[in-house]
Amino acid sequence: MSLKLKDINKTVGREVHLKDISLDFASGSRYVILGRTLAGKTSLLRIMAGLDRPTTGQVIADNQDVTGVSVRKRSVAMVYQQFINYPSQTIYENIASPLKIQGMKKQEIDERVMTAAKMLHIDTMLDRLPAELSGGQQQRTAIARALVKDVDLLLLDEPLVNLDYKLREELRDELQKIFIERDSVVVYTTTEPTEALMLGGNVVVMHEGRVLQVGPTAEVYMNPATTEVAEVFSDPPINFLTGHIEDGTVNFGNNLSFKATPGMNALDPGEYKFGIRSSQLTLNSEGEDWACIKGEIGLTEINGSETFIHFNFGEESLVAQDNGVHSYDVGSQVSVYAHPNAFYVFNAAGKLVASPAND
Repeated sequence: MSLKLKDINKTVGREVHLKDISLDFASGSRYVILGRTLAGKTSLLRIMAGLDRPTTGQVIADNQDVTGVSVRKRSVAMVYQQFINYPSQTIYENIASPLKIQGMKKQEIDERVMTAAKMLHIDTMLDRLPAELSGGQQQRTAIARALVKDVDLLLLDEPLVNLDYKLREELRDELQKIFIERDSVVVYTTTEPTEALMLGGNVVVMHEGRVLQVGPTAEVYMNPATTEVAEVFSDPPINFLTGHIEDGTVNFGNNLSFKATPGMNALDPGEYKFGIRSSQLTLNSEGEDWACIKGEIGLTEINGSETFIHFNFGEESLVAQDNGVHSYDVGSQVSVYAHPNAFYVFNAAGKLVASPAND
């Protein structure tokens, strides 16, 4: 199956939910739609599924216009962020329900249900009702019900967000295997850049109802086309500093400067915005060519095995990632180091003009 979205727009009253979206999804491909809350991810999935109709534009499946065709007449399955199950049916019956509608034989239904249930660790709960399960277990039931169907289009709207960390990691691995084995188009939404990188495939970066960039996930991560893409595809958001390139030197003021890289030297002299991810800022210098950024600590956050240090450099607020769990005093001075090759360079219009990947 191939799926094409052509000039999709969606407005509700005066609010623009989706604007000028055109995308091509190839058969057997997987796409991750990455965007913050209210980016338009769910609105786009509902139009792809046939649950909603675009204000303008077309949805084309296998060269046929299916805009507005009911989801019941389409080969599609969708998993929502909030689980949806039939409360009066057992977990087995919930998972098996789409297969029974298709008229599948009982033996094959049993096999498919058990396979999906084992993968999602709910095979011992098949005789229970949804109300007897935890929220995470009910979400796994909803995922299993979608996976047992052999559909052309599989849509997953942040399906793991309500699960515990360990299970999320396990299911990501299992889902990747399923995605690879299927000939269907698989579209998965998330707010987390790390999850998008883990799932691989292709990424569609969205912001405020617009598609910002599309391409292989690793390539988009390494070459964000604009400052908006760089912000969405970084967690914590990418750090930005305004600097000037002149005579082979990058100068940020406040006694911070470094020798321009070859990619930076190829640019016209002038003012640019320099972006660097928190993971590329370290508390240890690894050479004389490293830039030293000095600032005052405003906040520290411990996130698992990492500590995020929020500090001020002049009027800029920056975040550095320090491996391990550490304690820092708010208000104390900190020296953070960065290699010149780790910086992205954006012009006044916010477009990428030099990248670490190309230097």
